[in-house]
Amino acid sequence: MLHARASDSVDTLSGPNDSNERRRKAIESILFSRRFVVIYNVVLLGILACFTAEHWSLKLARRRRRRAHQSSPRDQPITRLDHSKHDTEGETSPLLSQGEAHSNYSSSKVSVLHKIRSWMIYQPANLPYVNKVLPSNITTIGILLLLALNLFFLFYQVELSLATAFVFADRAGLLFVANLPLLYVLAAKNQPLKFLTDASYEGLNIIHRRLGEWMCLLALLHAGSMVLVWYTTLSARLSFSRFLALPIIWLGLLAFISYETLYLTSLGSFRQKSYEIFLGLHVILQVAALAFLWFHHHNSQPYVLVAVCIFTIDRLIFRMILKSKTLKADLSVLEDEETVMLSSNWQLLAPSGSKSLGFDVKHGWKPAEHVFLTVPALSHKHKVQAHPFTIASAAPTNSDSHAWLNFLIRAQDGFSRDLLRYAHSHSSVNIRVDGPYGSSHALEMLHDNDVAVIVAGGSGIAVAFPLVWSLLVATSREIDAEDNRHFIPRVSLIWVVHDKEHVDWIPRDRLDELRELGCKIMVPPPTRKAGRPDLPHLLNNAIHAWDNELVDPTIGVIVAGPDGMNRTCRNTCASLVRQGARLKVSVEKFGW
Repeated sequence: MLHARASDSVDTLSGPNDSNERRRKAIESILFSRRFVVIYNVVLLGILACFTAEHWSLKLARRRRRRAHQSSPRDQPITRLDHSKHDTEGETSPLLSQGEAHSNYSSSKVSVLHKIRSWMIYQPANLPYVNKVLPSNITTIGILLLLALNLFFLFYQVELSLATAFVFADRAGLLFVANLPLLYVLAAKNQPLKFLTDASYEGLNIIHRRLGEWMCLLALLHAGSMVLVWYTTLSARLSFSRFLALPIIWLGLLAFISYETLYLTSLGSFRQKSYEIFLGLHVILQVAALAFLWFHHHNSQPYVLVAVCIFTIDRLIFRMILKSKTLKADLSVLEDEETVMLSSNWQLLAPSGSKSLGFDVKHGWKPAEHVFLTVPALSHKHKVQAHPFTIASAAPTNSDSHAWLNFLIRAQDGFSRDLLRYAHSHSSVNIRVDGPYGSSHALEMLHDNDVAVIVAGGSGIAVAFPLVWSLLVATSREIDAEDNRHFIPRVSLIWVVHDKEHVDWIPRDRLDELRELGCKIMVPPPTRKAGRPDLPHLLNNAIHAWDNELVDPTIGVIVAGPDGMNRTCRNTCASLVRQGARLKVSVEKFGW
């Protein structure tokens, strides 16, 4: 924001009675801030290096384990389900008896480490009155550590007094622009963090939002401090209107207004009511803000340039050129009359295993990935709107030559409601698909454990089904085709639906094929009639369904559903970890 040169700061801070010592300290403080804030970016790169090293060490260890399984003797049995024992009853049959769930672990297994991990997994209740959804404790710790790092760089060796208000304003403005590259990296759909740490943008979105809020506060502190500088030092010689008319001031003020408006229109309540307006303003305001910052002061220009490069490469090169494809899709309104099935298929341009040869969805995708969907035929405004949807169909495997792309789109307001109306009178439509995007973390975590439990709520089956299919069907095909000795976890699927018609979202023959491969599927009675199911009981049953086959197994749990269900499942897992279970849990949801 507003950064005056060191020589200018002397004139601002000095009065007739100021000592040379005061002027010298002010200059030194401002020059120190210039050097000190650069270290902030170095620290961020150091933190990134640590996460990168951890990710790639785990990735290499995972590859070594899989090679060990593949090179095991041929007479060694493959770790897979005994198909004679799988559940052959209806999809609404319970996983275990409805008696007391097995939830007790040997006390010898419980340690301080288990209690710490349990606390980190735990997700507190929503904030009262505002009903704000809080993340897990481990996520909160990460956000607080980033805030603490910023507070340190904001206040270190800064004298808080009226006489040195400009020094504090300068530090706050410098820290604001120093955070710009990080803010835009976290927001970019195509980012180096995905390759370095396998952290996809939607998982990092919560950090992006909290960082944006902190930067708005920094901008407010900077602007407020500059007003204080005018009031205490300049008001006798310069009226407030003339102060605001200075180019360096009004350009900074416009940048401040742009970012504060950006924050207000990004609040959850505004996004839910006016998502399309949020999308448009998010692009327009950030472009305007960057332009104002560039001309506001020369110290901001290097950071603005980096942010512009990130934004340009992500949105113009990747999203609009490399990853954007136009497809013809079939439309069908499902039995509940509130859900649209949007489908397309094509001959793969390259095998899925060679996906690196292409960026767009026509080269394939991975389980649980999503795309941004645009349907220009709905109206003129929809030509520039892109909405995220998880791919509900199974991802093509290395041996597939054809791809089938399905989306389940429940009508809410705006785009989805317009699409439902259009589907009632049209059987097909041209769509523009930007993607795919996502992380392989969920699939790899499930593969790495003895027991895999996937919990889906409603349309969360769009995340769950591709994961289950990849774990069982795709892996089995690879085994049969290549005679590899892959590790196949025991898999359970819990699907909570609102109406009985929603079960038809996934073809019955697909569910039957999953059962034949040993997946235990549980679909409780629809919540519209039966109310919410006892998720802790169902989850306990799913986890302990394999106790007669496995001793002290490792467990991976993936949850995809509404916030209330996600929190219940996460805290149930936290309780099991506290009792000694070797369990990991991940919630798959968009962060906006």
